[in-house]
Amino acid sequence: MSRIAELPIEKWDPELRQTFESSGIDPSEKQYRASGILAHAPNVARANMAFMGTALQGHRLSRRLLELVRLRLAFHNQCRSCMAMRFQAAVDDGLTENLVCSLEKPTEAPDLSDREKAALEYADLFAINHFAITDETYENLRKHFTEAEVVELGMFCAFYFGVGRLFASWDMTEELPQVYQDKSTKAAPWKAPGEIMLVR
Repeated sequence: MSRIAELPIEKWDPELRQTFESSGIDPSEKQYRASGILAHAPNVARANMAFMGTALQGHRLSRRLLELVRLRLAFHNQCRSCMAMRFQAAVDDGLTENLVCSLEKPTEAPDLSDREKAALEYADLFAINHFAITDETYENLRKHFTEAEVVELGMFCAFYFGVGRLFASWDMTEELPQVYQDKSTKAAPWKAPGEIMLVR
């Protein structure tokens, strides 16, 4: 059981419920379980949706790259619900499960671009030891990204990392594919190709 119960949808704030309904999302579907927990604090839930909605308007980084970064950070956080999800927009942008498997050893992966490898190296440092991020780290990013893209990458890392840790602490695993429910072993998105939940 999740450590925080979902708020039954009939008790949701009407404005929050309307926001979901107008976007065509059914929050009762299992891939949206976190929304049922966030519904306890509707202003926070709306702010979360507003951040992502606004950040993805006119974004410079590809959805494929952002999804690779999100999944790598989810691994570091051991956020099992994050690892089990794939955003449809990223799949539409070329994300495949073969690419996800490349996240196990991204520096050695022939199917990741130098740009993607640089972003993943930054995400690893962000997650493991942010004090190791130096001027050299940013100079390396500038070989592949504009200044605006570097800022965008950093903000998405901050969002994915922080929210991923929160979701991991909520332990929302009971409706995930079985491979993500086994807590006797470290989970990884590349250990379970095909065991995913698509999210719009």
